[in-house]
Amino acid sequence: MSNVDGDLEAAITDLLDQRGAGKTICPSEAARRVDPQDWRDLMEPARHAARRLVDAGEVEMTQQGRVVDPATATGPVRLRRS
Repeated sequence: MSNVDGDLEAAITDLLDQRGAGKTICPSEAARRVDPQDWRDLMEPARHAARRLVDAGEVEMTQQGRVVDPATATGPVRLRRS
């Protein structure tokens, strides 16, 4: 795992902790935190970081309020604490 991957995972967990119980974030928020200028380049790595956190049981990935499988989810997703 690269430094950026670790930074993205940390950003996701920090943002969720700040947001509070039951609240969600977009992976783009983590990408923006890690690199405010070139965050778009980090969107796919941010989704990969989210998938790793889902696999670890730390977060859930949702679409339209329903938990989805990160391996098959396409389009906009949100993240929340498990």
